[in-house]
Amino acid sequence: MAYLGDGKTGFTLELTWLRDRKEKYDLGECEFHLAMEAEDFVAAHEKHKEQGCICFENPEMGIYFIMDPDGYWIEIIPPADK
Repeated sequence: MAYLGDGKTGFTLELTWLRDRKEKYDLGECEFHLAMEAEDFVAAHEKHKEQGCICFENPEMGIYFIMDPDGYWIEIIPPADK
């Protein structure tokens, strides 16, 4: 894993490589996605739950995913400092 940033803001791009993967990457398998940090993670989770757009949760990692209208997953993460 590698992270790219502009050195001015807290925005980063995480680059991953699935070393053991043999087949081509496919956007449709949700392996590639955007992640957004929620300032109020609990409130965001509740709102997304009410909207019915949570498609996957990983409580052990403290993250969840919502699906956009085109079917792409967006990872929701808590603030890094909390």
